[in-house]
Amino acid sequence: MGDNNKIIRFDWAAKRLLRNKANFGVLEGFLTVLLDEKITIVEILESEGNQIHADDKFNRVDIKARNSKDEIVIIEIQNTRESWYLERILYGVAKTITEHISLGDKYNTVKKVYSINILYFDLGIGLDYLYHGQNSFVGVHTGDKLIVNTRDEDVLIQKKPEEIFPEYFLIRVNEFNKVAVTPLEEWVAYLKDGVITPGTSAPGLEEARQKLQYYSMSEEERHAYDEHMNAIMIQNDVISTAHLEGREEGREEGRKEGREEGRKEVARKMKLTGLSIEMIEEMTGLTKNEIENL
Repeated sequence: MGDNNKIIRFDWAAKRLLRNKANFGVLEGFLTVLLDEKITIVEILESEGNQIHADDKFNRVDIKARNSKDEIVIIEIQNTRESWYLERILYGVAKTITEHISLGDKYNTVKKVYSINILYFDLGIGLDYLYHGQNSFVGVHTGDKLIVNTRDEDVLIQKKPEEIFPEYFLIRVNEFNKVAVTPLEEWVAYLKDGVITPGTSAPGLEEARQKLQYYSMSEEERHAYDEHMNAIMIQNDVISTAHLEGREEGREEGRKEGREEGRKEVARKMKLTGLSIEMIEEMTGLTKNEIENL
């Protein structure tokens, strides 16, 4: 694909462009493909992660949307590894549920939440690029799934627990190494490499190809985008270097002082890229005080 057709990467688009009502079709297409049902976004909701300023940390981008079924969809894009990641996902979902029910409301106003997490880092061990988690209650002895009876204004309604409990999707972008054939594969290929095949029929992707053109941005916006992409590349390079130097240290014996200085130099580079103190601690083995004093 020629440079004139360069497309803005999804995380930057989510930060800047996809919150605009005129561009809802891109997100709707993505959600329709992922959830395997037609999704219409009614509005983008405020959340802590809705950071739109150029100097905000680039590591995480959140979009929180309400769909036409009055459900909440959280889309979170994470560029680098973070400790306690699953715990933070759970907290974000729980917080969202409580934010959307008022004191004194009936419990039937609780919103179903979809938590969609696009990961540009190695989360752990797994063979697939897409993982799905959903609550259901299964008979320990019988293996059947429980269906719950509930009454609403004297009408008996049967509900599956999965219609109420949150659903979680983990998209491990770096694990995708296929030729894109299905709409889902085409979407993950775009998430990974920022490439969209002209003439695609995958929902939302043709609109993304038209509306998320690099050269349709102002010069100032292009500069900010380039800085964003450079920061990600530097950060990934620093993390790779830290792992490499860590392995080298393991092969060496003695020279404790030299190894200590090596860790501090890596930590110093990490600080410059905006990595969290917690993450630098985990990657280098230095203490919080040592990192803060670099």
